[in-house]
Amino acid sequence: MTAHVPAFDAGPVVETTGAGDAFTGALAIAVAEGLDLVAATRFGCAAAGISVTRHGTARSMPTRAEVDALLGDAT
Repeated sequence: MTAHVPAFDAGPVVETTGAGDAFTGALAIAVAEGLDLVAATRFGCAAAGISVTRHGTARSMPTRAEVDALLGDAT
């Protein structure tokens, strides 16, 4: 199966350092929670989308509530 999962526009991009870490961590959480791969990828994209709107790496990681809110806004 192939699917296109678009990026999220969470705001202006400030710094991209850590976006991959945010994506991978969120993807792992979503898969561990039982989401299918497309939904888990979407969750990871939302987390990465938020992370690039902030400076730094650890400080740029979004909370679960922020990711859930962005996903809710996108539906």
